[in-house]
Amino acid sequence: MTAITERQQLAYAERTAAEVRVNVELETDEGMTLNIGPQHPATHGTLRIIAKLDGEQVVWADVAPGYMHRGYEKLVEVRTYPQVTTLVNRIDWLGSFANEVPFILAAEQLMEIEAPPRARHIRTILFEMARLANIVLFLGDLGVQLGAVTPAFYAFRDREHVLDQIEAVTGGRFHPNFDRIGGLKDDLPKGWIADTKAVMVRIRGFCDEIETLLFGNEIFETRTRGVGVIPARVALSYGLSGANLRASGVDWDLRRDGGIAGLAHGDVDWKVWTHPDGDSFARCWVRLQETREATKMIDQLCDGLPGGPIMAKVPRIIKVPAGEAYVETENPLGAMGYYVVSKGDLGPFRVKIRSASFNNVSVVPWLLRGVYVPDIITILASLYFILGDIDR
Repeated sequence: MTAITERQQLAYAERTAAEVRVNVELETDEGMTLNIGPQHPATHGTLRIIAKLDGEQVVWADVAPGYMHRGYEKLVEVRTYPQVTTLVNRIDWLGSFANEVPFILAAEQLMEIEAPPRARHIRTILFEMARLANIVLFLGDLGVQLGAVTPAFYAFRDREHVLDQIEAVTGGRFHPNFDRIGGLKDDLPKGWIADTKAVMVRIRGFCDEIETLLFGNEIFETRTRGVGVIPARVALSYGLSGANLRASGVDWDLRRDGGIAGLAHGDVDWKVWTHPDGDSFARCWVRLQETREATKMIDQLCDGLPGGPIMAKVPRIIKVPAGEAYVETENPLGAMGYYVVSKGDLGPFRVKIRSASFNNVSVVPWLLRGVYVPDIITILASLYFILGDIDR
């Protein structure tokens, strides 16, 4: 018995000494550096968040993008204008058709071409359906970030119906490549309007379910209310846009305030939603309301769809006149703009892309300062970024 006791005491002493050594190593003046990513479920792609901690609290944080840079801005220089849509709809891969629209509008502006009314309406319907395909998945993924998988199953279930309708028109679920200078590739198939309106009813039902399942959950509210607050002045100074800006109380939406020609948002009645709190809950809540609003817009556009052609008269071989144009639209993740420079060739001379996610994550170093480690994940989720939209 004595020998066993001595061995136990020796083992205990060794364990204690090891714990002391670990504690001494952790007790440094600079604190612990925590790397989240570049491959981490909370970063929605290959993004690295570097955080220095004092215990469980963040004292400094920074964003390290560039792990999946694909060079869109250079690749478009060796593409013709019709080929560019194939490339750019992969930037924000969840809302791909919406990526095509501002580039096409910039080219139309340079060519002084206006799409026919029917094309503008269908373009706007697909633009808002891209928003639904994007934000519905965001709403479901919110639960996953907090440990609840069920909302994601609801989102994937109903998002499939939106993708079915996009595929029925364009032939592609994720990357339609459907927008054209002067209009659209094809008209709507027979029966598509009725099917789409039925899907909109389904998506509104999904919003009601998510509001009860997630937003009405006590744990969700505790983890998001008062967490990650961005005041309006900070949101504006960092160039935030979309729901992240409106959740800080700034009433600004390019669909209403941008004066964008080529889309038909001005032909329907809808509401811009804002929230005064600027926290993680507010950002999620605004996106929920915008999802409902998008379904109402699509219903109205389907009911008021004009007849006529879907393409204006454009040359068979497109050469855009020399000049410069910048067009910015209210994409699912926020403001997305293309600055297109033409020298009169078959393809652009230069293109600069202003993507929403790149600006939206710029606030992360300011926002994470002083928060606790578990809150990092919910804050990143509420900002909602796509890595293709950052690493262009």
